[in-house]
Amino acid sequence: MPVPGNIANSISQIIERHQLISDQMDQERLALILKRLDQALEHHIPGDIVEFGCYLGTTSLFIARLLAVAATTRRFHVYDSFEGLPGKTIEDASVAGSNFRAGELKASKRQLVRNFKHAHLKPPLIHKAWFNELKSKDLPNQIAFAFIDSDFYRSIYGSLEIVWPRLSSGGAVIVDDYNRSSLPGATRAVNDFFTVSNVRIQHQSNLAIITKP
Repeated sequence: MPVPGNIANSISQIIERHQLISDQMDQERLALILKRLDQALEHHIPGDIVEFGCYLGTTSLFIARLLAVAATTRRFHVYDSFEGLPGKTIEDASVAGSNFRAGELKASKRQLVRNFKHAHLKPPLIHKAWFNELKSKDLPNQIAFAFIDSDFYRSIYGSLEIVWPRLSSGGAVIVDDYNRSSLPGATRAVNDFFTVSNVRIQHQSNLAIITKP
């Protein structure tokens, strides 16, 4: 079994050696995501790894690379409609985000699998569905780490509703686009969901990082 410290040291090498395949993620946020995932592995937080909103697999590929370095048997699940963005609600209204429209950022399941094969990585467990259509059987019973990149209010809030109850104590959920003016629904969804919870929302580089007590 690899030494946890060695895994942490390899994160920067993984990011440096492999290119991002889209502009939907940057190296700074990616490093934060992988470091928090590494912490879940290092502390043996029980459960699988999940990602909501995978698009082409930009972040998924790097999560898979870190899991391969860790030689873990944990399963990696990704969820996407593969139909692009859903429609906005009033919570998503923003002049700055007028270019985010229904159907944009569409990628096929076939493209995702092809990108994994091109990277010589085993594809994750892929679930094609709108998030409000997911059933209990579609999610692992325990989750150690979750990355949510769902863009809009209802998608993010709905993702939190099904992820948070399954997240193990000490595990973390990271939500992308937090405090981003063009996607205000992300911030509103996180703040609304955790408004009555005794949790701290850590904000770094447009990521909301929440650890379960």
